[in-house]
Amino acid sequence: MNKEEEFTNKETPSPEPEKAYKNLEFLNGPDARPIRVLCELTEPAVRLEKEGIQNTVVFFGSARNPAPEEVEQMLADLEHQDSSPSLSPEATRQIQARRRQIERASKYYRLARELSQELTAWSMDQDDERKQFTICSGGGPGIMEAANRGAKDAGGRSIGLGISLPFEQKLNPYCDPEISFDFHYFFLRKYWFLFHAKALVVFPGGFGTLDELFEMLTLVQTRKTTKKITFILFGREFWEETINFSNLVEWGTISPEDVGLFHIVDSVGEAFERVTPSFEGG
Repeated sequence: MNKEEEFTNKETPSPEPEKAYKNLEFLNGPDARPIRVLCELTEPAVRLEKEGIQNTVVFFGSARNPAPEEVEQMLADLEHQDSSPSLSPEATRQIQARRRQIERASKYYRLARELSQELTAWSMDQDDERKQFTICSGGGPGIMEAANRGAKDAGGRSIGLGISLPFEQKLNPYCDPEISFDFHYFFLRKYWFLFHAKALVVFPGGFGTLDELFEMLTLVQTRKTTKKITFILFGREFWEETINFSNLVEWGTISPEDVGLFHIVDSVGEAFERVTPSFEGG
């Protein structure tokens, strides 16, 4: 056998097996779910500690509140529809109702942005690190965007705890990338909402907002967390029309003292005066 035949008859070496932690097919499969859960628990902890995040004020609220830049065009479009001579009375009522929705939603965007700016400026003026905090939101549009935007207006940073959804959700441009996240698991996102929170400011919102509010209230009510958290419900017109808290007491489904877990406010000044004492004791 000549040298050429000897070389071609040698077996081709087997490829090295892939490391398990580099196997994306495995890591993205159902068997690796516990690993992915640990990643969403551990990686934010490492990054937030590295960035010096100790306390947060969390803003909840609807993703559907338009920014001021959008409102003018939205109202102009409605005005154009409303001017059509062929509109039925029902169509006219629908347009008028939509106009009221836009005007109310834009008002709360403005107020959330203003409150976030004032709180961030106050925090940045504190010399004691225990009195400093970072604004945190769900990272999406609407009230979440307003919260992150207000912090940016004050020259501060803010956190966006995003969640991957098939619609309506991506990190808004006012979140600071080094302290923002894109979660897959809702329960881990909720964990990080709570972990650093000293206060929650909850604006009018839908299922997601109500879910976050009641889950946090339940944790405090049942003392599953021993943290002292200030709950602010912003917008009396919404909260008192949407949820009859007194009726829950009357039915005996909550205790009278449970209503004292939160405060309903109507202005930036009221909210500010309720939130900042959460940090006065350090």
